[in-house]
Amino acid sequence: MAHILIVEDEKSISDLIAMNLTLVGHTSDQAFTGPEALDRIRSASYALILLDVMLPEIDGFTLMGHIPENTPVIFITAMSGLSDRVKGLNMGADDYIVKPFETLELLARIEAALRRTARSSPQFSLDGTVVDLSSRVVTVAGNPVELTLREFELLEVLIKNKNIALSREKLLKLAWDYDYCGETRTVDVHIQKLRKKLNWERRIKTVFKMGYRLEAGS
Repeated sequence: MAHILIVEDEKSISDLIAMNLTLVGHTSDQAFTGPEALDRIRSASYALILLDVMLPEIDGFTLMGHIPENTPVIFITAMSGLSDRVKGLNMGADDYIVKPFETLELLARIEAALRRTARSSPQFSLDGTVVDLSSRVVTVAGNPVELTLREFELLEVLIKNKNIALSREKLLKLAWDYDYCGETRTVDVHIQKLRKKLNWERRIKTVFKMGYRLEAGS
C-alpha cells in the first residue's frame, strides 16, 4: 500500500510496471523524461522511486541529487556494467536491477526496500502528533490517544500516501480491502474521528468531489 513513482522513458515498460504495482495493491505515478520526473519529485511525496538511468534531458544519476534522502530508490536500467552498478549504489540507491528483468523479481525487490524503510523510520510526527507505525501507539502533545483498529488502518494509509489525494473508494480498498459497492460514508465518519482525536482538522483536507489528502509538507 505505497505510492510509487515510475521514471521510465519506454512507455510499454512503464505501463507494465504500473499495472503490476496496481495488482499488488500499490498506487503509482509515471514520468517519461528527466524534467517530468523532477517536477513529480518536487510536487509530491513517494514511498519509493523506480528510476531509469538513460532518460531524455536529465539522466537518472543527476536526478538522484534531487530525491529526498529518506526516499528509497531502485535503479532500473539497461546499463549492466559493474562501474554503473557501483556508481548507482554509491549515490544512495537501495537497489539496482538490469533490463530485461522478471516482474516477480522487481516486485520482490520493491517490497524488500519498503520493508527496510519501514523498519528505519517507524514514526511519523506532525503538529505535536506522533504515530508509531510499528507499535501502533499514537500520542498528541505527549498524551496517548486511543484509536480503533479501523481508525489506525485508515490513518496508516493517509500517512503512507501523505500529500496525495485519495478517493473514498481508494481509501476503502487500501485501508480495509473493501471493494466499492456504493457506500463510502464509513470513510467520512472515520475521517471526522481522526481529525478530532489528532487535532488535524487543518491537515486532513477534503478534496472536492473526490476524497481526502493528508497535508504534511515535503
